[in-house]
Amino acid sequence: MMSLKTKNKVNSVSEASGDTIFLPDRDAKIAELAYYRAESRGFEPGHELEDWLEAEQEFLL
Repeated sequence: MMSLKTKNKVNSVSEASGDTIFLPDRDAKIAELAYYRAESRGFEPGHELEDWLEAEQEFLL
């Protein structure tokens, strides 16, 4: 288990670099991108997974 001192040091480094993306923020952004993909298709059902995976790829670029 990580000690509190080590945990605080890791958090400080991550926050200072600005490279940390918190999972809820990441998922929310991917969901938003997937929503816009579905919207542009008129919300035709059956493409939810495809929309999510493409949005995820777009987010990672």
